[in-house]
Amino acid sequence: MNRRHFLQTAALAALASATSSRWNLAMAEGSGSIFTLAYPTSFPDLDPATSFSNDGAVLANVYEGLTRYIPATETAEAKIEPLLATSWDVSEDGKTWTFHLRDGVKFHDGSPLTSEAVKGSIERTKKIGGGAAFIWGSVTSIETPDPLTVVFALSDPQPIDLIASAGFAAWIYAPSSHDKDNAWFNGGNDAGTGPFHISRYEPGQRAVLDRAEDYWGKVPEGGFQTVSFEIIEDTTLAQNMIESGQADWTYSIPFENLEAMKANPDLRVVVNPSFETLFGLYNVKRAPLDKVKVRQALSLAFPYDDVISAGTMGLGTRAKGVVPAGIWGHDAEAPIPQTDLKAAAALLAEEGVEPGLELVMTYSTTQALSAVAGELWKANLETLGIKLTLQPMAWEAQWQLGKSNPEAAQDIFVMFWWPTFVTPYDYLVSLFHSEEKPNFNLGYYSNAEVDAKIDEAAKLSGTDRPRAEKLFIEAQRKVIEDAAAVFMVDRPNVHIIRSDIKGYDDNPAYGHVTFVNELSR
Repeated sequence: MNRRHFLQTAALAALASATSSRWNLAMAEGSGSIFTLAYPTSFPDLDPATSFSNDGAVLANVYEGLTRYIPATETAEAKIEPLLATSWDVSEDGKTWTFHLRDGVKFHDGSPLTSEAVKGSIERTKKIGGGAAFIWGSVTSIETPDPLTVVFALSDPQPIDLIASAGFAAWIYAPSSHDKDNAWFNGGNDAGTGPFHISRYEPGQRAVLDRAEDYWGKVPEGGFQTVSFEIIEDTTLAQNMIESGQADWTYSIPFENLEAMKANPDLRVVVNPSFETLFGLYNVKRAPLDKVKVRQALSLAFPYDDVISAGTMGLGTRAKGVVPAGIWGHDAEAPIPQTDLKAAAALLAEEGVEPGLELVMTYSTTQALSAVAGELWKANLETLGIKLTLQPMAWEAQWQLGKSNPEAAQDIFVMFWWPTFVTPYDYLVSLFHSEEKPNFNLGYYSNAEVDAKIDEAAKLSGTDRPRAEKLFIEAQRKVIEDAAAVFMVDRPNVHIIRSDIKGYDDNPAYGHVTFVNELSR
C-alpha cells in the first residue's frame, strides 16, 4: 500500500466514523436520517448578501427567494414558479412590479415573513454591493404598502420575476440579521426561511444543517432531518464515499470512471445538459498576453475535440463562446476558433514570440476536467516552444490569487461559470465587463465597446428581447475576436446519487445545488 492510498484509506475511515456517529446520534434522538453530500469544494462565504461561489449549494437549503426558475423539458417550457411570493403583477411599462407574499412563513428566529423583511434584505444586499448584488441594479425603490405586499420601482424595464429567482443575492433573510456583518454569517449563523438551518459549520471541512421547525413548505414522507456537506477535495475519496454508502450525492468524479459507476446497482449517474462552460481567462495585463494575436494563437493551439473526447468521454459539447446553449443569447453561429497549430505558430512569429515562453495556468484541484484540458493543451503548446505550467489550487486560494494584483497573478485562470439567474447578462457582466477591482473578471479584460453593448442590452431585456439578444451576441463576438478567453467545453451536469434516494431532479439554473427538502430515502 503506497502512502497516498494509506492516507486516503485512513481519511475515509475517520470520515466513516464521524458520519456513523452523526447517524447514530440522529437516530437515537428520533430525528430521522442524514443526507450526506461529498462536496468537492469549500464554501467561501455564507452571507446571503455577498455569497457568489460554491456556497450557494448550502444557502439554497437554508434561504429562499421570492421565486424559483424551472427549466424547460421536452414536454414543457421553462417557467418561474412562486416561492416566498405567491403571485406578482407588472405595470404596462415594465417598471413597476408588485409581489404578493406567502402568509404564515416564519424565519428561523421565529419572526414572520413580511414585506419589510423583503425590503430590508434586498436593501442590505444592494448597500453592501458585493457578490451578485448587481442583479438589483435597476431597482430605484422598494415600497411596502401592507405586510404582505412588496412593490419594486425600476429605472428601466427588467424581468424582476426572473431576477428574484437567482441563486445568488436574491435570498430573503430575517430583519434581526439585517444589521449583522459578514463575520456573523460566516460564524455559522443563519436567518433564512428555508427547510434547514445551519447547526454546525467548520470552514474547509463541513457544514451540517438540521430540519427547521415550523417550515411552511411540504416535506415528503420520510424526508431527511439532517444534511451534512462534507468537503472532500480528493475525487478518489469522494468516489469511495459514494460507492460505500457513506455519501448520498457527489459530483466532479472523473468522466472515465462513470461507466463502472453506471454498472453499480447502488448508484444512479444523472447526466443532464448544464448551463456551465469551462474556460480560461487570459491575463491581458501581462506581456505577451496583452497582444491579441498571442492570445488568438494560444486559442488556436487548444485541443477542443480531444478535450471533449478524453475529458468528458464524448458527453461534453463544443463551447460557442460565453453563453451556453439553453440560455437566450446563446450564439449558435459564433466564430469560434478550431485547433490549428500551423496558424498558431504563424501568429506567434508575427508577434515576435520566440520559443521559451513560460505560462502558468491555475485551476481548482477538484476539477478533473480542467486537469485533462490542461495536460492536452500543454502537449500542443510544447510543439510551439511554449511551456505551460499547470498549477492546481484549492478554489478559494485560486480565487484570492486571481483577485490580487494582476501583475502578480496567473497567466491563465481556468474555471467554470453557471448563471446567477438565467440571462446572458450574468455571464458577460461578471466575466468581461470592466471592473475597478477584480472579482470574477480575472483576465482583467476591459473594452468600452463591449461594456456599452452589455449595459444597453441589460436595459432592453425587459422590453425588447430581440434587440437585447442582438447586442449580447455582438458583445460576445467582440470578446471572441479579442481572444479574451479560451472557451474550452460546455460540460454536462453529472451527479452521482445513491439509488435508494427518491425525488431527485437536477436543475441546471442552480449550479450543483441539491434541494434536499424534496428528497427521501
